[in-house]
Amino acid sequence: MRIEKGTEHDLEEIESLYNDLNDYLEAHINYPGWKKGVYPIKETAQNGIQEGNLYVLQEGDHIVGTVILRHEQEAAYSTANWHNNFDDEDILVVNTFAVHPTYLNKGLGTRLMDFIIQHSKEMDIKAIRLDVYEKNKPAIKLYRKYGFDYIDTIDLGYSEYGLDKFELYQKLL
Repeated sequence: MRIEKGTEHDLEEIESLYNDLNDYLEAHINYPGWKKGVYPIKETAQNGIQEGNLYVLQEGDHIVGTVILRHEQEAAYSTANWHNNFDDEDILVVNTFAVHPTYLNKGLGTRLMDFIIQHSKEMDIKAIRLDVYEKNKPAIKLYRKYGFDYIDTIDLGYSEYGLDKFELYQKLL
């Protein structure tokens, strides 16, 4: 398995991964609260590729996971006490952390998390931040396993989709 930056060539396969994952979540427990046609969608990947911050985890010729790593934080992050005052270039924010449903519970989330931490260290990042829907217990368990500290619970403005509260986490490097 390898991780590399996503390209326009990967766009259709990433969109398929998002759709397959959302179909799976619809039929099972939808921990992240994602909705097909709402998030994540093709434009989510397209923006990440154009910004140069979408990474794909590949097994052979297949994309089995993705993550977007940005310096920019959601506006609502400013309401939290992060216990430090880093500039945007000193942080990476984890977005759209996704694994194809065929590969769930096979350690791919761990591979992506290892990459995120190593990549952040190589970039001299001081902190990794993320938000997670408060009922997404599997993701919260993974983040805590990796030493992310709970910061606050906030509203990111997605209540129309039934997603009222998101927990903020940070890992200092």
